[in-house]
Amino acid sequence: MENITVPFYFNLTMFVNIRHYRLVAFTFCVLLYSFIVSANLLLILVITQHRALHQPMYMFIALLSLNSLYGSTGFFPRFLMDLLADVHLISYPACFTQIYIIYTYAVNELTILSVMAYDRHVAVCHPLHYYRKITPKTVVVLSTLAWIFPALVVSAVISLSAQLPLCGNEIQKVFCANWNVVKLSCVSTNVNNILGMFITITTVFLPFSYVLYTYLRIFVICWKRSAEFKGKVLQSCLPHLVSFLVYSITGFCDIALSRSRLEDLNLFAAVILSLEFVVIPPVLNPLVYGLKLPDIRRHIFELLQGNKR
Repeated sequence: MENITVPFYFNLTMFVNIRHYRLVAFTFCVLLYSFIVSANLLLILVITQHRALHQPMYMFIALLSLNSLYGSTGFFPRFLMDLLADVHLISYPACFTQIYIIYTYAVNELTILSVMAYDRHVAVCHPLHYYRKITPKTVVVLSTLAWIFPALVVSAVISLSAQLPLCGNEIQKVFCANWNVVKLSCVSTNVNNILGMFITITTVFLPFSYVLYTYLRIFVICWKRSAEFKGKVLQSCLPHLVSFLVYSITGFCDIALSRSRLEDLNLFAAVILSLEFVVIPPVLNPLVYGLKLPDIRRHIFELLQGNKR
């Protein structure tokens, strides 16, 4: 009979794969985290300080940067400490706290990108009704829902996982993940699997399908219009589309990795793949929006050069 326990600590086993490179990895990750914090704070500061940028599209960009700060802060400090540690134990409460932060960050990203897709869809397909449909109140309501919905669904998932009796404490990852904890269960996890599938559909596939639908509609509209119109639409929509594609690819890599047999993979590559969705979007988003959108780019350069207008 299996030994049913409630472990007070979990062991993050994949740190063993990078122990020979931990000083290099630590230095690189400190620089990376510093860039994420600085770049996203700069973007938020520029958008909030300049009244010309107090428009729905830019407010949603600021919300995306705020989520990047939230997810990165929930991941990097603990990860940096573990890189230098000889043992990689994380307490039961800390593990589920990390799961909550990283999973809400992940779902927040999708809901915010979906809201941004709606904003661009209205702007391109219904420009005469844009300021009637996308009012300041609408922006507040959509932004609030984009944060509340992920918090509720992730709380439901974690509450079920936290009740499972476990027969081990080894998590094959460099951070706590819900599926890795569920796999340690000594009892049937059918309820967890059904709830997980339902939430995956509602938080991943539905937003993904909606964003694809909106951009299909935008493409159809642009197909019939002038080259000048296409250029303006491309300028405002391309950064969002890039963000969406990058996040979709990195998120898919993490989901596929969690369902794979790590014994069949290069373990160093597995570590890199597991980090993509918590590292790449927070790095790329401020670069994509800050450099591609001319209004934001101009104000960033003014701020960096010390020009106050």
